[in-house]
Amino acid sequence: MVHLLLAVIYLAFVSLGLPDGLLGAAWPAMYGSLHVPVSYAGYISMIICFGTIASSLMSDRLTRALGAGLVTACSVALTAASLFGFALSPSFAALCLWAVPYGLGAGSVDAALNNYVAIHYKSRHMSWLHCMWGLGCVLGPYIMGNALASGRGWEAGYRTVGVLQIGLTVLLFISLPMWGRRSAAAAADGGRALRLAEVLRVPGAKMAMLTFFCYCSLEGSAMLWASSYLALVKAIPTETAAAYGSLFYIGITVGRAASGFLTMKLSDVQMVRLGQAIIAAGIVVLLLPLGNAAALTGLVLVGLGCAPVFPCMLHATPANFGESRSQALMGVQMASAYVGTALMPPLFGWIAGNAHIGWLPLYLALILAGMIAGHEILMRRLTAGRLQG
Repeated sequence: MVHLLLAVIYLAFVSLGLPDGLLGAAWPAMYGSLHVPVSYAGYISMIICFGTIASSLMSDRLTRALGAGLVTACSVALTAASLFGFALSPSFAALCLWAVPYGLGAGSVDAALNNYVAIHYKSRHMSWLHCMWGLGCVLGPYIMGNALASGRGWEAGYRTVGVLQIGLTVLLFISLPMWGRRSAAAAADGGRALRLAEVLRVPGAKMAMLTFFCYCSLEGSAMLWASSYLALVKAIPTETAAAYGSLFYIGITVGRAASGFLTMKLSDVQMVRLGQAIIAAGIVVLLLPLGNAAALTGLVLVGLGCAPVFPCMLHATPANFGESRSQALMGVQMASAYVGTALMPPLFGWIAGNAHIGWLPLYLALILAGMIAGHEILMRRLTAGRLQG
């Protein structure tokens, strides 16, 4: 039964990645039919992001009341309904309306599922599960592209992914008895849900939030601007630069598959530090005037370095803060990550517009410095707390 539940969770992570790349893949076909400017995709993305932040902050209360399994099942059902809502939307305003439950469902399931895995499974599964999320992110645009190429329209792409989400919802509800038995021990000492002010007073909480904010700021900025950097700074043709931009995604996905094996020998802290060192090496390579091959190598290295950081920081949450508080901490960490994703990539867009896009490696280096500082201060405070205890 344990292995069966783990298989369900692996499928859940693949399915969770499916919707994440849909808007970007569909928008070139969507904005014309909706009669809105191309820039309006940013509004939908922000609404979704704010929904994920809000539901992440509520995850502790929801998970204590309903259990991780039911929260996951209901959140996926909400996401499925939102995908069908997107497919049926006759206007941009309707899309904005459906973006609200879309974001609320995504944030709840992210925080609940990651905390459940962190408590019940070894670090290698967290890395491999996030690798499966990456696979879903790759498959989502492929499904949308197939729908567009066949002439069925972007609505069919959203419907197809919605059907897959419904299938996962049914599977999750069937699996609920397994979730309940495995989560009972963790729930026994759960107590009441912590208020945000109480979470912020937990030793190390603010540094953990800073670390997650910086990580997703770096990842999001690299994802959004890598192709433009290659085209405008390295003079790589636009079409080629767009294809090469996928090297960052490939680096993360392959890196997380490899990280699962490395976690059998290295601790979560060591994996995070290793990832940060590889990111730093990639940024240095991007900065050096060594030609296009070096720039592509640097981009792959940044992706490979990002691979272990996020899943290993997530997996370390119960060990860092205790199982009874881990869901509350997981929620604020995920919320901080979403804030970084929402704010920092657009901030670099402003910098690039007023200065030059060539500043991207230095921007990433600054964010990386904040991430390293946050993580190292967190480790020192946790170590000092254990020694005092």
